[in-house]
Amino acid sequence: MRGIFISMEGPDGSGKSTQLELLKKYLSDKGYEIIITREPGGTRISEAVREIILNKEYTEMSYMTEALLYASARAQLVSEVIKPAIDGGKAVISDRFVDSSAVYQGMARGLGVENVYKMNEFAIQGVMPDLTIHLDLPAKVGISRKKDQKELDRMELEALDFHEKVAEGYRKLAELAPDRIYTIDATLPIDDIHGLIIEKIENILR
Repeated sequence: MRGIFISMEGPDGSGKSTQLELLKKYLSDKGYEIIITREPGGTRISEAVREIILNKEYTEMSYMTEALLYASARAQLVSEVIKPAIDGGKAVISDRFVDSSAVYQGMARGLGVENVYKMNEFAIQGVMPDLTIHLDLPAKVGISRKKDQKELDRMELEALDFHEKVAEGYRKLAELAPDRIYTIDATLPIDDIHGLIIEKIENILR
């Protein structure tokens, strides 16, 4: 039996981690074996690449290098974790996947959405989420939340204009793939957001 693959997307501070944990409990109660992962990261090699990508000292990193590093980390994650888990009938929930690159590097960095997806064809091996939850949040609100939580990394330290491009980029991407990407207002109460996610998941499981 093939498993299920769900990704959580949205600007920094949109509440992905919280909703991911709630969804994990829900699917676990439904009898699924759950695999939780994140991007970039999720494997020993991918986490090492993450350290390079998010290191705030590497301000000279080119946009193309950034995009290729994300693709490299993703390739290892798909090969080592995501694909075997789906093939084994497990439920995979990922904090970000290839859509993040389409938005952050393709749109906000200006590399082009099609170029980024093309770049990632080998990395994802034909694996795409069955459902992508897009938590929509104004950039200013998201960055304010992140500043209250912790020290910011290289991507989070970008100017507000960049984060506004990211937030708008997600909205545009959701319009391009309405059958897969489900947008939810991330300013809603946590329980309300969770309820909307479960409603959508139930439709897929049926």
